Amino acid sequence: MTTRIHVVHPREMTSADLGLWRELQSAPPGAATTNPFMSAPFTQAVGRVRPDTQVAIVHQDGEPVGYFPFQRGRWGHGGAVGLGVSDCQGAVVRPEARLDPQHLMRACSLSAWEFNHLESGQELFLPYTTGRFASPVIDLTSGFGQYEAHLRARSRGFLKAARAQERRMDRRLGPVRFVYEERDPTVLDTLIAWKSAHYRRTGRRDPFTRPWITELVRQLSAMAHPECSGVLSVLYAGERPVAAHFGLRSRTVFSCWFPSYDRALAAYSPGRVLYLRMIEASAASGIRLFDFGRGDAAYKNAFKTADLSVHEGVVRTPGPGAALHWLRREPVRAAHRLVRSQPALKGAAVRTLAAVGSLRRH
Repeated sequence: MTTRIHVVHPREMTSADLGLWRELQSAPPGAATTNPFMSAPFTQAVGRVRPDTQVAIVHQDGEPVGYFPFQRGRWGHGGAVGLGVSDCQGAVVRPEARLDPQHLMRACSLSAWEFNHLESGQELFLPYTTGRFASPVIDLTSGFGQYEAHLRARSRGFLKAARAQERRMDRRLGPVRFVYEERDPTVLDTLIAWKSAHYRRTGRRDPFTRPWITELVRQLSAMAHPECSGVLSVLYAGERPVAAHFGLRSRTVFSCWFPSYDRALAAYSPGRVLYLRMIEASAASGIRLFDFGRGDAAYKNAFKTADLSVHEGVVRTPGPGAALHWLRREPVRAAHRLVRSQPALKGAAVRTLAAVGSLRRH
């Protein structure tokens, strides 16, 4: 079998490339590749805000068999498309294709390729993983009614409290109204402001301080493509937005991304009410998998029906570039792994971040 790989910018992909990418995403049904973060439109959107975005087009025996999107920086240090904000990463290739990851890296002029949300179906890169994490999901294949019955049986108190909080908001703040796909850009601005304040308050790095991320979100909010559409969902009480979420969806997968709420109304748990409405509307619109994304959170555990596994790691090719990448990244990654594996250290880290956030506010 002869393998040939050539690298292009996403804007240089042909209509035939885009058609094959779409075809590969739709088969087999339910694969990780149906995630909107794995779509060609998402890679193209990142390419418009990040000039270092590339796509390796793989041919075997003269026929195209797949696509590997990536970003490439100095010294050949690369990462997944949208690394830092993308929640599903890897290559989109035919199941029968046989690729050598080292050959792929060399063809892409990469000395290292880093990922942090690789799903388990990405057999090409699984040997290079250094950590595995749970990504809570909701299976909606049987519809919202079946899911609600599951939630009532598993978390009856949680569901009952959410319904009660919605009625309480309705009485005290004004009629509660939910918009699944809000098109008012001022509400997106409100959500970004809420989310940025949350990052600062908790001592975490605010991704919206990086202009390319803010611009990417704005571009995606206007995108309505079957494989990748931006969805801004908003919960109102009266005319006041009380909670909002911006995420991405494909035909069958909804990927949560940026949720937040009006902190002054935290006593009403508006985020919980918003998620319940979003899940119902998603099921009605054809979503079969509602993906909360990697990360620990009590609300995710209460809503979920199962967990997917996602992985972090790095593929390196022998040479000085890879050695430099190891020196720059591995000590930090090892420290993070140690903290995550020790509950006492993890608790101390959370408290330290909260203290940093408090100092920022003052």
